[in-house]
Amino acid sequence: MRTVLILLAWLWVGVPSVVAQERLNLDWPALAQKIVERMALEPGEKVLLVAHPDMFREIVPHLRYEVMKAGAVDLGVIDVLASAPFESWNPQVLQRAAGSSREAYRTMFRDVDAAVMLPGARPFHPPYAAMQDLLREGRGRTVHFHWLENGSAFPIPGQPLPPLHVIDATYQKALLNTDYKALARIQQRFEESLRGEEIRVTTSLGTDLRFRIGSRPVNRQDGDASRARAENGITLIDREIELPAGALRVAPLEETVEGTIAFPPSQWDSRPVVGLRLRFVEGRVVDISADSGLTAVEAEMNGAGPAGRRFREFALGFNEELAVPDRNPWIPYYGYGAGVVRLSLGDNSELGGTVTGGYFRWNFFMDATVTVGDQVWVRDGKLVMR
Repeated sequence: MRTVLILLAWLWVGVPSVVAQERLNLDWPALAQKIVERMALEPGEKVLLVAHPDMFREIVPHLRYEVMKAGAVDLGVIDVLASAPFESWNPQVLQRAAGSSREAYRTMFRDVDAAVMLPGARPFHPPYAAMQDLLREGRGRTVHFHWLENGSAFPIPGQPLPPLHVIDATYQKALLNTDYKALARIQQRFEESLRGEEIRVTTSLGTDLRFRIGSRPVNRQDGDASRARAENGITLIDREIELPAGALRVAPLEETVEGTIAFPPSQWDSRPVVGLRLRFVEGRVVDISADSGLTAVEAEMNGAGPAGRRFREFALGFNEELAVPDRNPWIPYYGYGAGVVRLSLGDNSELGGTVTGGYFRWNFFMDATVTVGDQVWVRDGKLVMR
């Protein structure tokens, strides 16, 4: 059994590192058709694409055509500014311009019903940020089609990531072959089981964490990007639909989070840490111990401010197409695969929690057992409920 921790601290994947390897010749028409199908566009809805000028250009015309076929209004493409060739530019100029651009985009996008965030578009880009501003106001919805260009694939300690064409093939198969109705059913059942029960997460290294969610909103990433689904959303991420799909996410009631998270060898403040254990009382880290690297953990937490010592979220993956493979294992698409558990630290405001501050750290576990009340949903990293 294996427990795996991965830190996501804004992992930037540059163009050279992505294109240096052989890529799969993706089925662009099929991918575009599936994305638009999941949006369930209604006649007359206005649709915008936000893209990186150097990534996934092949899918753009197919997406626009599928939007037209659906009877929606094609608003075309907004390109974000590519940064790689321009290291000599003055960052203050870029920062000042980003603010005015974001404000202008908010006005431009107010009537946009749906947008697709293509690989390479990130939250700090003005058009992406402007669209999020509108989502927070209850306007529109977005599909997040990040693929692997936004750092969605995670290695397991001691194991390399597979070649890029293997990741491409995994993601394409997941997007095209997922049984979305079945995925929605099991996620809804799991959400219903969480209400009113204590949730317990354990691992072979000694994690033993308990919490309750009360009436907190639960985000189900089941691939439903329809207008009806968005209008019933509560939090920002209810209007941001990931494709491929698969995770259920929730910020527990902070005061109910009690117990210990035990980590395998990990990295904090860019330094190695071995044997780390964090003990939580009422959602706060009250004790830190490690066999080595304790100062690195404390440095990262201190740099993060109060959010660095707060529990953020629990997430569980349900997509069998994105499960961690037994051979040449790696963690596909942000841990959306069946049985992968995420126990995160930091700001959970986007999930409806009370912790703010901006910092967040994603910790993935592959061998967790998840018990809800007296019912085991995941045992040693494998879904046992169907």
